[in-house]
Amino acid sequence: MKIESTAFTHEGKIPSKYTCDGENINPALEFSDVPKNAKSLVLIMEDPDVPKHLRADGMWNHWVVFNIPPETKGVGENQEPKGVAGITTSNKLKYGGPCPPDKEHRYFFKLFALDTMLNLQQGSTKEQVLAAIEGHILAEAVLMGKYQRK
Repeated sequence: MKIESTAFTHEGKIPSKYTCDGENINPALEFSDVPKNAKSLVLIMEDPDVPKHLRADGMWNHWVVFNIPPETKGVGENQEPKGVAGITTSNKLKYGGPCPPDKEHRYFFKLFALDTMLNLQQGSTKEQVLAAIEGHILAEAVLMGKYQRK
């Protein structure tokens, strides 16, 4: 399974358009090679490079969406995928772009194919989603981009 973007390459720079310095909209994403027996997809975007004095766990969750239909081929620019929105660290139910406070950070777009639908409510946390997908992951893919404010 793959997750790619037309906006940046894996391990490349995320254009400022998709960050708090720009339009703060999500980049277009493309999903491919999803297992035929998948029942749902999960999309998570996270930043593990947050200074510990801001967040003890060093993690910022920018986007959490689950129960995405498995036939979904991607997400258009500035569009939320069909599915159920989870809550981000910013207490939002939608994409929030990179906005690193100090240096260049890494942003991981993670796609999971599951053998089930998740019995979770809108506004569930990333931690609740990760607990629920345990034992149900058929495949996973990662796209990582970097961003540093000027």
